[in-house]
Amino acid sequence: MAESFLSIIAETLFNHIISPAIKETISLRNASDLRRLEENMTYIKSALFDAEKLQQHNQTLRLSLTKLRGVFYDAEDVLDEFRCDALRKELKTVRFSSISIPFAYSLRMGQKIKKINERLETIATDFKRFNLGENVQILQNPPYVVQSHRDTHSFMTFKVLGRDQDKENIIRLVVQPRDGQNIPVIPIVGIGGLGKTTVAQFVYNDERITQCFPLKLWVCVSEFFDVARLLCEIIYCINRERCDGLPVNALLTLLQSLIKGQKFLLVMDDVWNEDIVKWNELRNILMKLDDLHQSKIIVTTRSLAVVSVMGTHIPYELKALNHQDSLSLLLKWAFKEGDEVRYPNLLGIADEIVKKCRGIPLAVRTMGSLLYGKTDQHDWVLIRDNHIWKLDEQENGILPVLKLSYNHLPPHLKRCLTYLSLFPKDTVYDTDYIIQFWMAHGLLKSPKQDNDECGEHIGLQYFKDLWSRGFLQDVIDYFSYYRFKMHDLIHDLALNVSQEECLIIYQQTISASENVRHLTFAGRNPLRTPQSFLKKLKGMRTLIFLPPSEGLRVIEKSFLTACILYFKYLRLLELENNLSRLPKPIHKLQSLLTLRLLGVSKLQVPDKLQRLINLRLLEITAADIQLREIQPGMQYLSSLRYLVINGCNELESLPRSLKHLPKLEEIRIFACRNSWNPK
Repeated sequence: MAESFLSIIAETLFNHIISPAIKETISLRNASDLRRLEENMTYIKSALFDAEKLQQHNQTLRLSLTKLRGVFYDAEDVLDEFRCDALRKELKTVRFSSISIPFAYSLRMGQKIKKINERLETIATDFKRFNLGENVQILQNPPYVVQSHRDTHSFMTFKVLGRDQDKENIIRLVVQPRDGQNIPVIPIVGIGGLGKTTVAQFVYNDERITQCFPLKLWVCVSEFFDVARLLCEIIYCINRERCDGLPVNALLTLLQSLIKGQKFLLVMDDVWNEDIVKWNELRNILMKLDDLHQSKIIVTTRSLAVVSVMGTHIPYELKALNHQDSLSLLLKWAFKEGDEVRYPNLLGIADEIVKKCRGIPLAVRTMGSLLYGKTDQHDWVLIRDNHIWKLDEQENGILPVLKLSYNHLPPHLKRCLTYLSLFPKDTVYDTDYIIQFWMAHGLLKSPKQDNDECGEHIGLQYFKDLWSRGFLQDVIDYFSYYRFKMHDLIHDLALNVSQEECLIIYQQTISASENVRHLTFAGRNPLRTPQSFLKKLKGMRTLIFLPPSEGLRVIEKSFLTACILYFKYLRLLELENNLSRLPKPIHKLQSLLTLRLLGVSKLQVPDKLQRLINLRLLEITAADIQLREIQPGMQYLSSLRYLVINGCNELESLPRSLKHLPKLEEIRIFACRNSWNPK
């Protein structure tokens, strides 16, 4: 299913089409085609929201949206060529062969725009068959919020494993004497599938809680936080009578007569609301009901942002189950009681399956239910060796639960999360790197602006938003930056929603969808991938070569050169520990925004590197490099904003030409032993 961040791509693309820079560069020969492209994009934008809403039930629309994403990317590539042309014309002292034949260039670009228009018009025809974009509705909620209602209850329906200590810790918080007038709110926080509701049920049904609180109330809040609805649910908990439709004042009067000053425990399960106004309205009503000033509230949520609005206690962050409890849970769901001893050959495989679930009870339960009734070893191996998201089709399985969190993200955060899947599981990320990574893909700017002002500040806020919503974990504050990890299942989710755009290749034998736009090579295998494979992926935006965990990997020069020749629209190229010379054709990457050369022992730089006129970030990490090697023509890197120099032990001075770079904002120098003097 195409994700809703298509709307952001559409908006960005549209603003590029109508930008003065493009219109000044376009020839009269191509002007009519550009106007036609603008008209097509205007309609597509108006119909896109309707199409995304209806696609779940319509295969034609799903296919159209998948095609549309590819058209958008191809259109961006063509517009990039026009922008590069504009930059080249500004740098009059540099001669570029690509504009030496204006008529041929104009004809070629005109053909590209025509083809994009034809593809857009085919998709527009599909949209019009369903009358999309004709009725504009004003919605109270943002288009990325999916309204649904998940119903939970307070009853324990199965034995809980591995949560005894969590129960004791939370009960201790609930029964301790209350300090102050406000009703204490105790938040239980964790990602989807971790067992927050189960733990809350565990606590709710404990005899000590029943003795302490004469009145216990359970309300599943879910995504629709409406004060009147919640008051009706509380009333139903007490008298089992529906009172929907009554005004809030009447509901409050009825509640006061039902509670009559009793001390109560209210569990608000599955809360998503981050609106403090709505919470304050409900809290003030609940305080009127709390005559004895002894009542308590437990809240379960996936979001620390919800905690900041509602919580009065430090949040109780639920941790993953340990391995032994996870294994016991898997066997409980996979076998009838006691049957597991009859199949000792499966227990080793069960152990490996549990490792994939990383302590998430719902993932363990999902895998166990898939295995129930299967005693053939082949079936267990199949599940062990597959991604969970490829196996999980159950309505209440782990993937739909995690996708619910994903669906609540605004489009810009969806894209940022998706791009994190380009790094292997268990990667320790740092915000300095990731923010620059997001910036290279244009994720940190408003669709209405074409610059990166305050990009680092925006990126840091995006990181904190993903963290507060539970998508990132093990966060450590290093004062100037953060380090963090992603849970394996969140990584699987990011891969799933990327619609095959992101791919990590570990093995030499590879296959890939034509939709792949972002590619990472990991592992130790030599890279001798057939060029036919590379040619298939000509729309690549990102190319990352990660170093193996041990030893070195050989990259054949012909392979890297082929990558550069085929992937001419690359925005980001990262190479680590695996080359000594950049291929000469690298100057052809006119759309390249970020070039990272990390841990290269002896680097020889091509003479024409300065032709990368779109380059915004250049990072060089090499033991023996001297920047004078790239000084000639350095001033022509007119878009360069960030220069990072790391481990360059022979560095003695910075090139004088740096002072001529009009957009250079920051130079970072790390681990360079020799002294140097900027000149």
